This record gives sequence, C-alpha cells and structure tokens, in this order.
Amino acid sequence: MDFTLSSLLRRKGKNGALLAVYTLIVFLLASVLFFTHALRQEAALVLRDSPEIIVQRTLTGRYAPIPVAYGDRIRGIRGVISVRPRLWGYYYDANFLANYTLVVPGDNPPKQGTIGIGAGISRMREAFEGDTVGFTGFDGKPRSFTIGSILSDESQLVSADLILISEPDYRSLSGIPSGFATDLVLKVKNPKEFTTIAEKITRLLPDTRPIVRNEILRTYDALFNWRAGVIIVIFGVAALAFVIFAWDKATGLSAEERKEIGILKAIGWETSDILLMKFWEGLAISLTAFFVGIALAYGHVFFTSSILFVPVLKGWSTLYPEFRLVPFVDFGHLAAIFFLTVVPYTITTIIPSWRAATIDPDAVMR
Repeated sequence: MDFTLSSLLRRKGKNGALLAVYTLIVFLLASVLFFTHALRQEAALVLRDSPEIIVQRTLTGRYAPIPVAYGDRIRGIRGVISVRPRLWGYYYDANFLANYTLVVPGDNPPKQGTIGIGAGISRMREAFEGDTVGFTGFDGKPRSFTIGSILSDESQLVSADLILISEPDYRSLSGIPSGFATDLVLKVKNPKEFTTIAEKITRLLPDTRPIVRNEILRTYDALFNWRAGVIIVIFGVAALAFVIFAWDKATGLSAEERKEIGILKAIGWETSDILLMKFWEGLAISLTAFFVGIALAYGHVFFTSSILFVPVLKGWSTLYPEFRLVPFVDFGHLAAIFFLTVVPYTITTIIPSWRAATIDPDAVMR
C-alpha cells in the first residue's frame, strides 16, 4: 500500500485530473438521485393526509366546475362516509410572472376582504401583514384585499405560492357561481374499496373523473423520475468525457509506467504482485472519488438546497420555496453508483498492467 500511494503521488498531475473528473461525475449523479428521492419522500409525507378520493368534472375532456348537488348523489354510494366541496384554483400574476394557488380553507377561512399569503409571495411582492394587494378578476375589474396573515415559513414546500381567501371573495374573483365547486373530496370507510367506489361514481355520473390518492402518488413519482432523467441526460456529456478519460488510462500505460513494471519484475516481483498493486491504485482513486463525491452531493442537496440545478427539479415558476429537505438516502442508489463507477474503473486498470507484467522485463525496459 505504501508503494502504491507513493507511485500515485509520482504522477500526481495525471491522477489528480482523473480524480477531479471522477469526483465531479459521482457528485452530479448522487446530487440528482439524493434530491429527487428526498423530494419524492417529502411528497409522500405531504400527500399522506390528502383526500382519499377527489371527484372532478370534465366536459369534452377539459376540466370544469362541478355542481355541489353531485355530492348528494355520491353520498348514496355504500362505503362513502362524507363528501365535501372544495374551492381552489390558480391565478397568474402578469406583473411578477408567477402563478398563485387560491384556496378557500374548510376550517377558519379569512374574513371577507382579507387574505392570507405564503412566505414566497410576501417575499417576492414585498407585501406584509396589514398591506393591501390587488388582483384582477375574471371580468377584468380590480379587487383589493388586505393581508391578514403570512403563512408559516415551516410550511413553504406547501404554502410558498398559497393564498387563503374567503368563499365570497373567491367566487367574485374567479367567476364560479354559487352551487358549483372546483371539485369534491370523499372519505371512504374501507381503503380497499377506493377503486370500486371510483368505478361506481363513474357509472353514476359519467361526466366526472374520480382520482384516487394512490394515483396522485404515482404521478409525482413519474414526474420526479422524468425531471431527474432530464438532468442526468444533460450531465451525460460530462459522463462521456469521463468514460473517454478512463478508457484512455485503462487501454494503455505510459512509457514510465511500463519501465516501472519492468524494474519491479527484474527485482523479483511476481505478476500477481504487480496486478495487486495496480488494483490498489485503481481502488484508491475510485473509492476516494466515490466517498468525496457522495459527501459533496449530500452537503449540496441537504445543506445548500441544491443550488446548482434546483430550478429544473423544483418547477415552481418564479416562486421558489426556501426550505431544507429532510435527508432521505436510498442505499440502493448508492450501490448503483458504486457498481457503475468504482467497480468498472478498478477492473479496467488491471488489464493493461497484466499485459505489461507478462512481458520479459528486459524487453519492457528496452
């Protein structure tokens, strides 16, 4: 091991460059996997208490307000405990190029003329409790509201773009008439009957689309996997550069390295000793790059909130929540990175060394 480390230090320029590129690749791959896995876990925790079944209305394949009277018909289905209408929607702020989420809370809604806003909106618009903000309604007329509260910073993952508003103000702003809601949320007695009840709702009300909570979780999984794939494809160019660099090292030895092997053979080293030395060389570089890259990726994702590529992976328009992800590490991902980077490189460093070690020492030195 002592001879292996001294041999690496004698070629510190070449090995240092290789180590830097190797570490960068591990860092980028691990950062993407850590971030998407942590976001997926956060989404699962947030959606754990989401409605069991959401019923939306569709007209010619497009989303439309649903009559509140549909709830009375759905309550007649066996297994349904309760049906509650919800009012919520999106508002595009052309001045700040941001989308807000308007919600009429089921419990303790704000007073008419008063709203509660998320910390992201407050930060972007520099609006605080007691200030007055204006929005343009569906009819083009302005509406003014007083900020009654700023939602807690601890809930920014959910509430950064959120506006809590009263039912009369929401209907005035959005144009949804009385007797209609955005959707209906259901509570079901037996979770195993979600699919059965959804099928009954579709037969009873053909213009509706029931959405089960598990379907939402699968959608989030697919979304985060797609975003992670986009990032990995972009960083594939850097990975290709590393592959070329590693292949160049693996397919041939420099004249100095060949001479070193010849001298070692001449003073009594066996071929197996030389292969073991090269194995330790490859392992030292690859393990150092692996552990340093993993450590940097962990700090990048969970302590700096992934500042390098967070806009692509979060996707909150211009309202990026400021929050720290709870560390969730999938050891399956670590094993995949290990076997895709450390193992191939370590093995490929042995092949050219074996070729040189099997040649006569005198011929090698000549």
